[in-house]
Amino acid sequence: MSYKYKIYFCLPSYSRIIQLWPRMLLPLVVLMHYLKGEETDIYYIDSTKLAICHNKRTSSNRVFNKIFKIGKSSYGWFLVFKLHLIINNKGEIMSVKITKGNKSDLSIASVISEGLSGKLFGDKAYISKELFHQLFSNGLRLFTNLRKDMKTYLLDIDDKCLLNKRSLIESVFNVLKKHMHLEHTRHRSPLNFFVHIIASLTSYSISKLNPYLISSSFSSNSLS
Repeated sequence: MSYKYKIYFCLPSYSRIIQLWPRMLLPLVVLMHYLKGEETDIYYIDSTKLAICHNKRTSSNRVFNKIFKIGKSSYGWFLVFKLHLIINNKGEIMSVKITKGNKSDLSIASVISEGLSGKLFGDKAYISKELFHQLFSNGLRLFTNLRKDMKTYLLDIDDKCLLNKRSLIESVFNVLKKHMHLEHTRHRSPLNFFVHIIASLTSYSISKLNPYLISSSFSSNSLS
């Protein structure tokens, strides 16, 4: 057992690990790009909050005091960043973008979906004629649920089923936060915050925990 104790005492301390973290940013970004999901022509888009401190401590936060913005989610107001994510129907990560908490989902959709083609399913936050035509011209058709004041339109049965499965991306966020510890409020520097986020996303891509659509009846037809 003595050799194990020697190895243990050679490990860096917690403070030293915090100092070494920034060196891992570039390797993790490269690894995450290498682990990018398969292009299946069926994609889901959404965003989630990344709270960086408790609401009661927003005024005393010194780590992010120069770059943070107050954002609002369905749970209320938070001192947050936002993680914008696109996944395929296998639950694999296709594209990621981190923004300040006050950035709207609509303004990010065209940027984060660049290079993808097929069908993109999102929630009501992505309803926009301008965005629809912009994505359509790039080979990507956007599907969203309708607001109460909007006219209904007919959908192909496969597209309707895929739209109803939009909760898939919520399941991905749940795995990221529960198993990959994506969100916590103990960051010691902005750079270490980004390293932690990329590390969590990379761990998810390596793991076998990604939820996926099991039905084989969904076809990834070309745009019509």
